[in-house]
Amino acid sequence: MRAKIALLLTPLAAACASVPDAPQQARPVPPRPEASRPPPQQSVTPAAPAGFLQPQVLRMRGLEDVIERDRAALVGLFGTPRLDVVEGDARKLQFSGEACVLDVYLYPMSPGAEPVATYVDARRYSDGLDVDRAACVEALRQR
Repeated sequence: MRAKIALLLTPLAAACASVPDAPQQARPVPPRPEASRPPPQQSVTPAAPAGFLQPQVLRMRGLEDVIERDRAALVGLFGTPRLDVVEGDARKLQFSGEACVLDVYLYPMSPGAEPVATYVDARRYSDGLDVDRAACVEALRQR
């Protein structure tokens, strides 16, 4: 019985074995790439700043007395600011009253120039919700 099973399995085992075809010719081995060396260190000079970017200016009816005014003009208009924050060449002034809080953002219009108001944001003092900017300017204006 074992002999019969062995005879039956022989063709299956032969099918799994690989028989070399014709003798294969040796394939040429591609040359190894030379070890790439990093380029010699070069002194790298940091790139110069891309240049001055002129700020966008908020143009709105009722803000004519604020936009493009410097700090001194704004203090004359609203009094002493509650906050005066300087960051680099930019400045933020905050004026407040019972009606609202006014944030005025000042940026230089050209390199080295004194910052002037380019943007205004206004909110209610009580809950921080946005209010009309021009109405806030009028409410805070010193008479």
